[in-house]
Amino acid sequence: MNDEARLVAWVRGRVQGVGFRWYTRAKALEIGGLRGFASNLDDGRVQVVAEGSRHGCEALLGWLRGDDTPGRVDGVTEIWDTPRGGYEGFAIR
Repeated sequence: MNDEARLVAWVRGRVQGVGFRWYTRAKALEIGGLRGFASNLDDGRVQVVAEGSRHGCEALLGWLRGDDTPGRVDGVTEIWDTPRGGYEGFAIR
C-alpha cells in the first residue's frame, strides 16, 4: 500500500487578504514532509495542493477545515489523487 497522496483543496470564505496562504505554508512546514503550494484564485478562493504522506495531507486538510485558520472558512472541497511530483517544497503562489 502506497502511503503517498496528493490533496487538492479549494477553500472558500474570507480567505484572501488575511494571510491565509502564508499560514497554510507554515502549517504544511510544521506538519513536515509536504510539498506543493497555496494560491489565490480569481473567484476569491484559495487552492491548496499538497503532496506527501496521506497522514500529513489529512492533517493539513483537518487544519483547513478547523477553527484555527486566519479569516473565515465557509467550506473546503477536496479531491485525492496520486502524487505527480515536481515540487521542491511548499510555496506561496
